[in-house]
Amino acid sequence: MRERPALEAPAPYSVVRRETHDAEEQAACLRGWDQIYEQLTPGRFTGSFLETRFRGIQLFRETTNQSVHEAGLMCTGDHVLGVPVAMEGQAYYCGRPIGCDSVMTMHDGNELDFRAPEQFEIVAVSVPAAMLIRYSHDIEHHEIEYELRHKPVIHGPKPHIDGFRAFLLEVLGVVARTPALLQYAAMQTCLQYALMSSMVHLTAQPDGGSRAVPSPTVRHAIVSRAQDYMREHVEDPLTVEDLCGVLGVSRRTLQYSFQEVLQINPVGYLRALRLNGVRRMLKSAAGEHETVQDIAARWGFWHLSHFASEYRRMFGERPSETLRSAASVRLS
Repeated sequence: MRERPALEAPAPYSVVRRETHDAEEQAACLRGWDQIYEQLTPGRFTGSFLETRFRGIQLFRETTNQSVHEAGLMCTGDHVLGVPVAMEGQAYYCGRPIGCDSVMTMHDGNELDFRAPEQFEIVAVSVPAAMLIRYSHDIEHHEIEYELRHKPVIHGPKPHIDGFRAFLLEVLGVVARTPALLQYAAMQTCLQYALMSSMVHLTAQPDGGSRAVPSPTVRHAIVSRAQDYMREHVEDPLTVEDLCGVLGVSRRTLQYSFQEVLQINPVGYLRALRLNGVRRMLKSAAGEHETVQDIAARWGFWHLSHFASEYRRMFGERPSETLRSAASVRLS
């Protein structure tokens, strides 16, 4: 009588679900990514995050209700494809307008520069670069490395993008409902190759992946330079005139550039930048000697009642509530 084979040890994997109420919490969901989310539109923030990881592959779905600007660095050593699921308005990624029929590509430590509109939802897959390149070359006979490094955005054809989006959502849905399936090495192998195959086929489409991609807009370059200057001088009493002088552009050009790329005017963005900075500092206040007034003053808010009103409008709570909540978390 033949002996029954020994049971295999469960393969390592993880499935994570999170509900968030703060843009900073949302940014922290993507482990291995060094990023900051700045909330741009006023109101209480709500977000959700669903992720599975196995064999170095990360598949995730993220939702945010407010417009946010995302900056930083993606996970080193990976190639990523992300496609919107739902959105109100237009997004901007690396200086290029993004719609629901656009796929964003990121590679190996790529700098993240993304403005998500309100009610935004995205599904994305991240695969170790060496694994994906080897599979693409050996199995699919396609050089995906060039596509991902030189085409930050893939537009159409629509049926292929719809199919790619639907496939990622289907895989994530199955894993979320029955995560124990991932304990089997055979299941992980099947999903690993299916996900890589879907990435290669999308980038290899002659009418989509090989199509010319628009260069970053001139207005995006202006906004990017303005953002860098604002962050370096966030504690200074900057004016629009100051920015125009530094950048060498007219007030109208600066206004139109910010409105196109971030859908907010320069003064509004600087205020949002400072408010987000205050919120981060309130949430990480070192001790009971830290006061709202002191922290607000560090970010240039001298009129406490006006500041409190702006803060509550932006984040849906008083700054003192944020400070108390952070203190209770540290003590718990």
